[in-house]
Amino acid sequence: MKKVLAIILGGGAGTRLYPLTKIRAKPAVSVAGKYRLIDIPVSNCINSEIFKIYVLTQFNSASLNRHISRTYNFSGFTEGFVEVLAAQQTPESQTWFQGTADAVRQYIQLFEGWDVDEYLILSGDHLYRMDYRQFVQRHRDTNADITLSVLPIDERRASDFGLMKIDDAGRVIDFSEKPKGEALKQMAVDTTILGLSPEQAQREPYIASMGIYIFKKDVLLTLLKESLERTDFGKEIIPDASKTYNIQAYLFNDYWEDIGTIEAFYNANLALTKQPQPPFSFYDEESPIYTRARYLPPSKMLDCQISESMMGEGCILKNCRIHHSVLGVRTRVEADSVIEDTLIMGSDFYQPPAERQSTIANGSVPIGVGKNSIIRRAIIDKDARIGNDVKIINKDNVQEANREQQGFYIRSGIVVILRNAVIHDGTII
Repeated sequence: MKKVLAIILGGGAGTRLYPLTKIRAKPAVSVAGKYRLIDIPVSNCINSEIFKIYVLTQFNSASLNRHISRTYNFSGFTEGFVEVLAAQQTPESQTWFQGTADAVRQYIQLFEGWDVDEYLILSGDHLYRMDYRQFVQRHRDTNADITLSVLPIDERRASDFGLMKIDDAGRVIDFSEKPKGEALKQMAVDTTILGLSPEQAQREPYIASMGIYIFKKDVLLTLLKESLERTDFGKEIIPDASKTYNIQAYLFNDYWEDIGTIEAFYNANLALTKQPQPPFSFYDEESPIYTRARYLPPSKMLDCQISESMMGEGCILKNCRIHHSVLGVRTRVEADSVIEDTLIMGSDFYQPPAERQSTIANGSVPIGVGKNSIIRRAIIDKDARIGNDVKIINKDNVQEANREQQGFYIRSGIVVILRNAVIHDGTII
């Protein structure tokens, strides 16, 4: 794996995840109470013995830079690194990244200088666990120019994805973006070629792109240099290359979730609490997910009722009820409050007791969730201040709303409380 360079695409402005991406890059969004989205592909790389990793981003990259610099420090005896590359103006390019391929093209001179055989292109907003060594080996065994990681899917979901068609040797010969009707039926393939059982192949006769690619070094450099007007891998570069290059499919038959929207992000986080077995688990000692070590104290629970929930370190919970929720590091919940079906991202710091008392005495709201409050089906961003007797329940069942001045948005019926927002005592949302 020393001959593989990983390039993680951090995405654009993250508009589908707004307001969580209001002041942070998409890969820096918290997940599972203590991790960041970027930790998923980086950990997969480390567990696959790929240690040369670049992360491309162009929006709000300060917190992403800070997280990566604090988390991934390789020994000076290796050439391993994880480094953020933000969009920049150069003599060759005066613009922002125009797409996935254009982002890589703008740093092509840097990537070209590495003595590697393959470039592994990854996305920064997916939740999955993959051993890239098997992916790379398939690429090498088939002498492919490009290999795409694909998912088997059924007819019900197939129209939501970009689909591919393969021949008997597993070579990709056709692409179709979100086909429907007769066009969809024409994209059905025999997925036993890729290793599925006949029964599963019958249930899932379509293959969808995961947005994960391996390129031979010279192939990627040639494609990016000869087609400057093509800016996207999945929609332009790869479909056009299928006519002249050997493009192979690699089947990934496991959990994978694109968490690029508020609803998908919310559902993926709460699914982690599922019993007896969540679809994705962070409790895998052989392939751990790494993140920043914070050295926080244990969580403290004083006479609480907690069920089907996860919490990060350093939480303080007092005489409250928590059900089917994920609580981030340093979350504080006061007495007689109820948290249900909710993701609380926690806090970046503790307020000292004297400061909390002073804040309350001055009629303001301290960090955390106050007394006798009810929160259901919500996302509470970091360092939010929820007062006493607050009800965040979407009482009117609103599906979409922008209430930035009041400190919240509603997306797909999910109330999203903004980072650092103050929700005063007695507020009902």
